Amino acid sequence: MKKNWVIAIDAGHGKFTPGKQSPDGEKEWNFNNKVVQAILNELGKYPMMKCVRVDDQTGKTDRSLYDRVQIANKKKADIYISSHHNASTGNWGTWTGVETFVMAPKVNNPKSTLLAQHIHLKVVTAMSLKNRGIKEADFYVLRETEMPAILIEGGFMDSLIDIKKLRDDQRLYEQGRAIAQGIVDYITFVNVLMKKIRFLFP
Repeated sequence: MKKNWVIAIDAGHGKFTPGKQSPDGEKEWNFNNKVVQAILNELGKYPMMKCVRVDDQTGKTDRSLYDRVQIANKKKADIYISSHHNASTGNWGTWTGVETFVMAPKVNNPKSTLLAQHIHLKVVTAMSLKNRGIKEADFYVLRETEMPAILIEGGFMDSLIDIKKLRDDQRLYEQGRAIAQGIVDYITFVNVLMKKIRFLFP
């Protein structure tokens, strides 16, 4: 049974990344960062977990996707979590919901899909938004990471519905706690499974 886990945490984009904002100019990084801070705070309660933040935690630079992935791979992270918030047209609308991505095709990434399954519904509940499901995509941070990796879109910045939740710091904190609890549940499941395998095949 694995005793120590390295968790790579990624707040998508940076404070000054063009276009990554609500129609009112609220930067995506500010939403992402609050979620990531909550994840780090919650996982800090578990001595067996070491968190590695792969973005620029000041938000002043938008660290390249290559560099983020390289940090995670060099640290031999066991899990990669990328926190994002969505946009549709960049203008206000009524689209809504939470979606989680794994590398396409999902069938070739069962560990990432399992990780997503332990986290996704918890985020939907925390945000009290529509469940848009677990999806697959050819995103760089999902394709090039050497560990189970997911990208979470915790709501739409250009949604008249979702923005009310995104402007609520407590709601974002709960999203981060939900992600952290999903990570804990995933790790517990994997450890129990490995223990059973060792029992059956000593």
